Amino acid sequence: MEGVHTMPETISPAPAAPAVPPTPPVPLQALLAREDLALRQIAGPADPGIVIHGAHTSEMTDPYPYLLGGELLLTAGVHIPEAAGAGTYFDAYVSRIVAAGGAALGFGVAPVHEAVPRALVTACERQGLPLLEVPPQTTFSAVARAVWRLMAQARLAELRRVTEAQQSLAAAAARPDPIPAVLRQLSQRLSGRAVLYGPDGTEVAGAGRETPGDVRAALARLADVVRPAPHPANAPSHPSSATDTHGGVHLAVYALGAGEGFVLGVAGARREAGDHTIASVAAVLLALLTGEHHSGAGAARSSALVRLLLGAPPEEVAPLLGAGRRLVVHARPEAQAPDPVAASALGAALGSPLVDLADEVVRVLVPADRAPQPQPGWTLGVSAPAEPREWPAADTQAARALARARAVRAPLLRHAARPALADLVPAADAETYARALLAPLAGQPALAETLRAWLSLHGSWDRTAVALGVHRNTVRQRVARCAALLDTDLDDPDVRMELWFALRRG
Repeated sequence: MEGVHTMPETISPAPAAPAVPPTPPVPLQALLAREDLALRQIAGPADPGIVIHGAHTSEMTDPYPYLLGGELLLTAGVHIPEAAGAGTYFDAYVSRIVAAGGAALGFGVAPVHEAVPRALVTACERQGLPLLEVPPQTTFSAVARAVWRLMAQARLAELRRVTEAQQSLAAAAARPDPIPAVLRQLSQRLSGRAVLYGPDGTEVAGAGRETPGDVRAALARLADVVRPAPHPANAPSHPSSATDTHGGVHLAVYALGAGEGFVLGVAGARREAGDHTIASVAAVLLALLTGEHHSGAGAARSSALVRLLLGAPPEEVAPLLGAGRRLVVHARPEAQAPDPVAASALGAALGSPLVDLADEVVRVLVPADRAPQPQPGWTLGVSAPAEPREWPAADTQAARALARARAVRAPLLRHAARPALADLVPAADAETYARALLAPLAGQPALAETLRAWLSLHGSWDRTAVALGVHRNTVRQRVARCAALLDTDLDDPDVRMELWFALRRG
């Protein structure tokens, strides 16, 4: 192997920074192809694989301290002494650029020099540094701007590739055969081989083009680098990922979960800027899939689901999910519709694997002793603690709390569970009163729900429209219709109080 690179910790379903690939470099040939710049390479290798990570202008005699590596260094030769051509100045100058990792040198012709010094051409040719001639009509600013535009275009293309890959991987994870489907998608997206290793090091599943035996063996050995020891308490911590190269093939491995021992391995002929991000998304999905199918908790959840489908009441199934009451959380992302990866990450952040993704809302069943906190990028509505038989009512509470949170632009709102004035009235009497008062709205749930939302938001047309997802004129029409059917004045605070009491009890 040719130098293993590792990263600490393990890949797990816990929330992390957004999956964004680094900015890809720009091929030097792409810059030379710009006709508006009229750049011309006059020395150094014409390798299509040479890339630049930026452009930097310097007239320092020694630019080494100001370079990070990978730059196109631009100079007009102001720093060149008059007798430079007869000595070793240019060899020393070029050697410092090469030592700093500079990708290429651009020399501006005029106003200082009428032509590129011949000794500089020779030094660049000797030391293998590409030398570009920048014509008088091309400013260094124009070159730098072209570099950044090319980098922006490359980054946009890479982001699009990563986004499409993430969507396809999420769709694959929802298939009946999720693990093979995810591996197939990953191998296609990376144009290589994707392998899932079990805790004992054996290949559980694989997809993509076959690799030579020595490459397969090298990938399996690399997987051992990130696989946790059987007794982690007595073993040092392991990195989350590692990379290597074997026979020109790029290898990468990713530890899955929090110590189960599963490892994702990838082998490919190339390694693009976004490949690590794509593989990391696949690693999170596979961590969820392997954790679900190979843990006691996953087996218990599977048993609970089967029993519910076969007709068992929730209170009999609840012990399989853990003792105690639960909170129902409804969550909606602020930017775009949630996907399975985002939904699972939210569940992990809230401390529960019981996650349901439906339409644009994610529902999570959370133990009552874990108070949900606001989550970046999400709006949350939380129910009151509920016993299993009360879960359907708690689901409604969470939905209403989410609607109210979105209307008032709050990151999280909880259903009020404290004793209220309504608790002073016997439940049977309250329900009878509510049915009688709301009888004119019977059979018209849209009107009743609109009135409930409008009252809860203090008569705000705009906020009610946001909460219900309808136009404000629709809210006005429905509330006016309620007033007419109820034959009452909705501007009267006593009327509003009575209706609110009835809507909560009815």
